[in-house]
Amino acid sequence: MQWAARMSELAKAMPGYISHKTFIAPDGERCTIAEFDTEEHLRAWSTHPEHVEAKKKGRASFYSEYDIKVGAVQRSHTFPKS
Repeated sequence: MQWAARMSELAKAMPGYISHKTFIAPDGERCTIAEFDTEEHLRAWSTHPEHVEAKKKGRASFYSEYDIKVGAVQRSHTFPKS
């Protein structure tokens, strides 16, 4: 998907970007998790003109519905690879 590739490229270039991952279920449902270091940087991503346009296009052409959730990490644990 051309728009998804562009949004991935754009997100990586945003200030405060940490990471993002996209998961696609067998039925085509998509889930993207994007991490930014501050609420301010997340808001900048959310309101970036190209991202706003992509969301509009998604509503008009790609998705029958979508759901956005914003949250903060309360605790994190990492188990190192061997």
